[in-house]
Amino acid sequence: MSESVRVSWLGHSYFLLEGAGLRIAVDPHDGGSLNLPEFRVKADYLLVTHNHYDHNAVEMVNSRNIAKWRRGVFGLGEKITVKGVPSYHDKAQGEIRGPNTIYVIDFGGLTIAHFGDLGHLPDSDLLSLIGRVDIALIPVGGVYTIDAAEAWELVQLLRPSLVIPMHYWTPYSTLPLDPLDRFLDTAKARRLRLESRTIEVRRDELPDKPTIVVMPPPTRS
Repeated sequence: MSESVRVSWLGHSYFLLEGAGLRIAVDPHDGGSLNLPEFRVKADYLLVTHNHYDHNAVEMVNSRNIAKWRRGVFGLGEKITVKGVPSYHDKAQGEIRGPNTIYVIDFGGLTIAHFGDLGHLPDSDLLSLIGRVDIALIPVGGVYTIDAAEAWELVQLLRPSLVIPMHYWTPYSTLPLDPLDRFLDTAKARRLRLESRTIEVRRDELPDKPTIVVMPPPTRS
């Protein structure tokens, strides 16, 4: 049986990935500026896709190893390989909102891609750089990123086993994003609805067709 990876969604585009004996945080927010709870975590590594306040709250993560929008291939520990793929936050090659880095994280055979604030559909060259993706963490809320229809098109291009939507409007959110239902109404794929914001995944147990994982959003009490 293959080693498992635990994926925890901490709201917006903030994730904690646990596998191969390491904890990796990606794109932390500070909670309050988005009207979300604060999530302070300890991680072996922190990855940041771009320099915007709702993704770059590095003070929320206790980590000595921080990679900000790092490009190219690099290792985390002995078993994990990360590929930082250059992309853009808009459809004007970054002239409006700047650059964005897609992180493709290989946990010894199981790959998770965090798309940050991807603002355009990838062309064939970019798709080739991204490579195989088992679990795709994709923005679906539009306005600042790809929208619901574009996110579904990206899923069809990548054909990941699991899709975890992120960066969309949730109750009490302060950002004017589209709600998750707009993506769910567009996507013609199976759903896996969870009662928690954590899923544990093994490569040999992945579904054979793209499945959208729906997690309950965090809300402030």
